[in-house]
Amino acid sequence: MAQSLPVSPLAQPLPELGTVRGVRLGAIAAGIRYKGRTDLVLAEFAPGTTVGGVFTKSKCPGAPVDWCRAILPTGQARALVVNAGNANVFTGRAGRQTCEATAQAAATVAGCAPDEVYLASTGVIGEILPAERITTALPALHAALSETGWEAAARGIMTTDTFPKAAVRKTQINGTDVVIQGMAKGSGMVAPDMATMLSFVATDAALPAPVLQTLLGSGVKSTFNCITVDSDTSTSDMVLLFATGAAGNAPVADTVDALHDPALADFRTALDDLLRELALLVIRDGEGATKLMTITVSGAVSDESAWRVAMAIGNSPLVKTAIAGEDANWGRVVMAVGKCGEPADRDTLSVSIGGVCIARDGTVTEGYDETPVVAHMKGQEIDIAVDLGLDTGTARAWSCDLTHGYIDINGSYRS
Repeated sequence: MAQSLPVSPLAQPLPELGTVRGVRLGAIAAGIRYKGRTDLVLAEFAPGTTVGGVFTKSKCPGAPVDWCRAILPTGQARALVVNAGNANVFTGRAGRQTCEATAQAAATVAGCAPDEVYLASTGVIGEILPAERITTALPALHAALSETGWEAAARGIMTTDTFPKAAVRKTQINGTDVVIQGMAKGSGMVAPDMATMLSFVATDAALPAPVLQTLLGSGVKSTFNCITVDSDTSTSDMVLLFATGAAGNAPVADTVDALHDPALADFRTALDDLLRELALLVIRDGEGATKLMTITVSGAVSDESAWRVAMAIGNSPLVKTAIAGEDANWGRVVMAVGKCGEPADRDTLSVSIGGVCIARDGTVTEGYDETPVVAHMKGQEIDIAVDLGLDTGTARAWSCDLTHGYIDINGSYRS
């Protein structure tokens, strides 16, 4: 399916990917659902690798989500197995058995315990995932793993994605050079309540699992939790952060205040920046998307309230279709603000599009000229700003337009 879709007009090229010491990975065609493309990814991590993770808040999660949640408290990881084409969701005992068999097979080839193997699946919901297609492919896949297999892995986890998504940052911890590199997949069913479809990030830094968990949990709040394609939260959302320790930086205590430790400030900034880039790549590949929306809300009663307003704008079908039609219909933004249940006052509200203030204090700005706004709407990146005029709460969210392409893709997803 992914191969037959035209590449998103908002696509970005893969950056020049390097290696992450202590990580080998690769992809293979296991015939899980697709024909003629890779659909199974394996990553192997050096002994001592720590892990943090965030998962969907869906009440109907997939079996791999349950598996990963159960083993995350150990904080240790030696392998990751990801398949595309079948989400292993709503599959009951068979789904759990597939997870157990996959973890055991991966543990055998990686020489570790099954509870050090993380699993992720993406694709169709409600179909049994045949474990044997994965387990029989793993030995050959393991034999071909490479430190340079990042691009192959990024392509191997795609479903309706039209381009692979990856990012890399270089930074320091206590004067020691470290690298952070990650990949993501996601195109539809994206309105995360913790993360996005699937994203996997690795670093050669030496960091304890509790520190990774704190940094990742904080990082997704302003990145993956601030994107929406279609207001739908997946059953399979997952972001995992692995740290191999190969960089050999000075030890960081388990109990350190990771969000305020000066030694981790540069690392945290780099990680947040990488997560934001991956999240925006997902929006750029939104199913049928032709335009990227950046929505900035200020003047709210709190940051949380500002976030809810921003997401209401980004999720509105009327706003999204106006953007698709290049219609400067700012009244739809006002509608979205008013409907979301957050504190707002018509008489203190301001709306701007493309840097042009259209409405202020409950009425159209005097002398408003729609010409520059119309020109802005014809571009691929649309900026919407709302000032509620109530307090100091701020937030930023990202969305995309809604076109007939979204219907075309999802109307025939299983066929």
